[in-house]
Amino acid sequence: MSKPEGPTITLKVEGMSCGHCVKAVTAAIQAKDPDAKVVVDLADGTVKAETALPRHVVSMAVEEEGYAVKG
Repeated sequence: MSKPEGPTITLKVEGMSCGHCVKAVTAAIQAKDPDAKVVVDLADGTVKAETALPRHVVSMAVEEEGYAVKG
């Protein structure tokens, strides 16, 4: 039985520009919640994570990779 998904958290993130950025941000969030579904949109500069993690934990995971979370 799979874990129930949480709400979708949307973050505005600066500094992402390539496939490596997508992989790094996705891995950082999934390291804290392996069941998280992460979608990174480079054109919009957004990260959407469907996760049970609190918003501040997702933000910290992204910032620990060296990206700036806005708002």
